[in-house]
Amino acid sequence: MRPIPLALRVTAGLAVVTLGGLGLWAATREPGWTTEQKATLRSLSLLSLPNLPEDRSNRYADDPRAVKLGHKLFFDTRLSANGKVACASCHQPQQAFNDGLPLARGVGRTDRKTMTVIGTAYSPFLFWDGRKDSQWAQALGPLESAVEHGADRTMLVKLLARHYRAEYEAIFGPLPDLTGLPDHAGPVKDPVIHANWDRLNPARRQQVDRVFVNLGKAIAAYERRLNPGESKFDRYVRAVLANDEDAMRQAFTRDEAAGLRLFIGKAGCTNCHNGALLTNQEFHNTGIPAAPGLPRDLGRANGAKQVREDEFNCLSAYSDARREDCTELRFLKVDGHELERAFKVPSLRNVARTAPYMHAGQKATLKDVLRHYNDAPDAPEGHSELKPLHLSDADLDRIEAFLGTLDSPVSAPPELLRDPFAKP
Repeated sequence: MRPIPLALRVTAGLAVVTLGGLGLWAATREPGWTTEQKATLRSLSLLSLPNLPEDRSNRYADDPRAVKLGHKLFFDTRLSANGKVACASCHQPQQAFNDGLPLARGVGRTDRKTMTVIGTAYSPFLFWDGRKDSQWAQALGPLESAVEHGADRTMLVKLLARHYRAEYEAIFGPLPDLTGLPDHAGPVKDPVIHANWDRLNPARRQQVDRVFVNLGKAIAAYERRLNPGESKFDRYVRAVLANDEDAMRQAFTRDEAAGLRLFIGKAGCTNCHNGALLTNQEFHNTGIPAAPGLPRDLGRANGAKQVREDEFNCLSAYSDARREDCTELRFLKVDGHELERAFKVPSLRNVARTAPYMHAGQKATLKDVLRHYNDAPDAPEGHSELKPLHLSDADLDRIEAFLGTLDSPVSAPPELLRDPFAKP
């Protein structure tokens, strides 16, 4: 009898046996995770997410009354020049508090992509360039931006007095006397509105500023409640740590597991995307090309200076923090070639549904992003920190498959994810 030809090929933990042209597939065990790898996986999962850090710059951060007021303000389109733009216009709950656009749109078009507000309570600096150092200071910026909300300080203070007086005063105390205050005044680009602001005496400006700041602190109290929930990846990590192979196979496909191995290994993604939020909260130049038609953008090189000079930073008169609480700001590096075109490392949680990518939406798909990191082109300005990875197309596909496992719900009471002004 002639022997039956036998060819055996083992690929990625799967044995392929061919007997006389008949393919018989026999699954073998997935390669195990080492003790060191398990520690890395745990560090990337929600198991390692610490309790919310205290925001000492905002004494109302954990006041449930401020959360309730901030929830309303977040969805209130009246906080805009045209009555159509709310914080939730760009930070949409159903889109992981993103908007799906390359450049955010308010009353006009911005020069940057919307960043999610999920998990920002853990971030020492906010925006792509880090020009704000608290959630409440960040909330104030878009309100006065000519292309976002297009509002101004006296307009907002009067709106609070008309529609939210009782709620505001129950938290922050009495509103100041607004008699004679211009309907529109503030340090904004509009020359008429700016001139109205300049004509106010310093004491009145300070009164208005305090109410304006409290508005931001209420919105921040709401945003502080928006944090990532458990993802498929987090369930997989729990299974790995429990040595539960059945649960591991149910949680992840082979490609997802292989992508995770690349993510923490050869691809080096955890150099920047580490911790439970999968961001080191730092700023890096990764050689992303400038978006056509937009002004020159130096990223952190400008943002670091702006936050140091910000009238509402941690060291300001409007912060509730002590000087010693503001370590990040006090020791901030504001100069250096490495800051040029360095942008914030975003969280990768929910990354598969927050396209397009990068600070101005330059990359349309995750595959485009992965190819950029694999090729590591030179930076248009400054110095790119990337090195070519020499990964195959199959490797990139596996990493993309893993990134899809980071999708998760928002960990917040369901009522906080609904528009309080929406009709039933």
